[in-house]
Amino acid sequence: MSPAVFSHGDLRLYLLSLLSEAPQHGYGIIQALTDRTGGTYTPSAGTIYPRLAKLEEEGLVTKTIDGRTAIYAITDAGRAELASRSEDLEGIENGLADSVRLIATEVRQSVQEAMRSLRADLATAAREERVSAKTRMRSDGMGDERATSREQLQRADAAINAFRAQVRTDLRTHVARGGVLEASVVSDLEHALDDAAHAVTRALAAPR
Repeated sequence: MSPAVFSHGDLRLYLLSLLSEAPQHGYGIIQALTDRTGGTYTPSAGTIYPRLAKLEEEGLVTKTIDGRTAIYAITDAGRAELASRSEDLEGIENGLADSVRLIATEVRQSVQEAMRSLRADLATAAREERVSAKTRMRSDGMGDERATSREQLQRADAAINAFRAQVRTDLRTHVARGGVLEASVVSDLEHALDDAAHAVTRALAAPR
């Protein structure tokens, strides 16, 4: 979600909605917005604090100082404003939910594409090894299949480790940014890994 999803009025209303749940300090509001948009929108302090100051000026929120921290709370007037625009708020929340679902879909597609690439790389490596083994056998008799197999095993290990690192990083980054990791995404990953394992088994068992 880009910052443009929140118009001036939408962000103002959503801030009231967040404060209606509990009083909050500015950083907590920024973090809540990040979490609820799946990590795709993290507003700056320069975006949030002027709007909070405006809401305070309008009597819709109050600010109290707790040590070095300013705590914002919604007022009765703020709750009345929120109630009068309940339909607008529902539309904003539906838009946020659609955004989070889109993120989950993109993560699922990324995992599936990575798995397809891994299966293709492993299948290509297996074919190349069979061709290479036959060529070596024709050119120098028995050849050194053990040495070649060790080389290819290292290549396969590198491909698997690179895939694991990439997918793990993508998933951890997504969750750390507040994104939703649906069970279906993990199930797709499990099924894709199982398919890849079967593909490798079939390739190794194929006649040479």
